[in-house]
Amino acid sequence: MRYRKAIGTAAILGLSLGIAPGPSQATTDRTAGRCSLALGSLSADSTSHTTRTITATSPVTVSPPKTTSGAFKPPYAITSSTTFTNAVNGDRFQRWGKVISGDALYDAGYQTDFNGELDPTAPPTFRRIGGGWGAMRWVEQSTYIPADPSQPGRTTLYAQRTNGWFDRWIKSGSGWRGAYGGIGGLSTMKSFALINRTATQDTFLVNNRNGGLYTLSVIPDKFPQGVRATAVRTRTWQVFEQMIATPCGRASTLLLGIDRDTKTGYLYAVGHHNGAATPIQGLGKVPLQFSDPLYFRLAPEIDRMNG
Repeated sequence: MRYRKAIGTAAILGLSLGIAPGPSQATTDRTAGRCSLALGSLSADSTSHTTRTITATSPVTVSPPKTTSGAFKPPYAITSSTTFTNAVNGDRFQRWGKVISGDALYDAGYQTDFNGELDPTAPPTFRRIGGGWGAMRWVEQSTYIPADPSQPGRTTLYAQRTNGWFDRWIKSGSGWRGAYGGIGGLSTMKSFALINRTATQDTFLVNNRNGGLYTLSVIPDKFPQGVRATAVRTRTWQVFEQMIATPCGRASTLLLGIDRDTKTGYLYAVGHHNGAATPIQGLGKVPLQFSDPLYFRLAPEIDRMNG
C-alpha cells in the first residue's frame, strides 16, 4: 500500500478547533434507553481479546468479561485496530478487522465459541496488506451498505499519523487505492469515533486538547476539499484519549469516553449530529477500570450507524 502525496488543508476546517459542555455538563432531551455497546480490549502482551457489554441502564452496567486467549500470537504485537466485525456462525462467533503490527497493516480474524474460547479448528489468520503503518495513531474502516442492493456501496479506510495527518483509502477490487490526498492541521485532535455513514459522507465525532468536541464529515469523492468540521461543544472534552461509538435507536449514538490518565470511562447518549444543537446526555461512570492498552468496538455484520 502506498501513500499519495498528502495536501495540507488545515484552513479548510477553520482550525481554531476548541468548543463545549463536556463530561460533567452534557445535557440532552432524549435518553439512551437500554442501548448497549459491545466492547473489546487487547491484553498488554497483545495475545488475548477480552469482550464485555456496557449497557445504558441507570446506573450503567457491565457484563462479566469473556477472554479469548491466543487470538494474536507472537510475532504479532498489535498497536492499533479497527472496529472488529462480530458475526454469528451457527454456534460460533467469527471476528475480523484490521490491525497494525510493527510497520504493517493486516487483515486479522479468528473464531470462538459462545464462551469466548478460541476455536481450535479455525486458527487465527493474518493477511498482510501493506507497509508504512508504524506511525499511525489509529485506523478505522467504514463500510457503507445501501438499503437498495442495486445501488453502489463502498468501503473506506481512515487513519491518522502521529503528526496529525489524516489519510484515507478506498477499497478497489481486492486492493486499496489512496484517494485525493490527506489533510493536515489535526495534530490537536485526540480521538476519532465513527458515528454515521451515508451514501454521500462518513462522519466522525472528534475531541481536541483544548476541550472541544466536533463532528468531522468527509465527502467520499471530494477529499480533502470535502472535509468539514462543525463545533458541537467547547469545553471539558479534552480528558478523553479514546472515544468509541455505537448506534442507539434510529437516530442516536451511544458514546464511550475513556480517560487513560485515571483509567475511567463515561457513557453518553448523543442525538443525531446537528452542530451545537446536538443533544448529549451524560449517563454516568462505567463501573470498569480501563487499564488495557487498546479498546475497540465489536460490530454486527450489517452495521447501520445513524449518529
